[in-house]
Amino acid sequence: MASARKGRSKRRYLGQRGHGGGNCKNRRGSGNRGGRGKAGRCKHKNSWTAKYAKGYFGKHGFSNPNAKSVQVEHLYHINRQAVLGKLEKSGDKFVFEFKGKILATGNVTVPLVIKALSWSKRTEEKVKAAGGDISTLG
Repeated sequence: MASARKGRSKRRYLGQRGHGGGNCKNRRGSGNRGGRGKAGRCKHKNSWTAKYAKGYFGKHGFSNPNAKSVQVEHLYHINRQAVLGKLEKSGDKFVFEFKGKILATGNVTVPLVIKALSWSKRTEEKVKAAGGDISTLG
């Protein structure tokens, strides 16, 4: 079955020298494709390199070795989880543990017991105003 297909495509070019490749000298050697392998990536294949091989020329810029990345969680997300019943309940309060910092974005509508590494002052005010408690994780 496959040979019949090959025969058909070849038949189209009977009587032609280049088989759709232009002059018979074309398609010879690696010069036709601009070099072998990674040749020309800095010159005529630069646009290909920029799109498909982003790190080819190495890393650029500076990254601070002393920078600390801390995971953060917002009060509105914790409150939303409690309202939807995704947090476990201890008595009449919802318990949430987090290895990061809690930020005071949003409102607290249910009493929460939060255990985290750190939190902002406004977070503590909002949680205690809603009848909850906040303490360090440990």
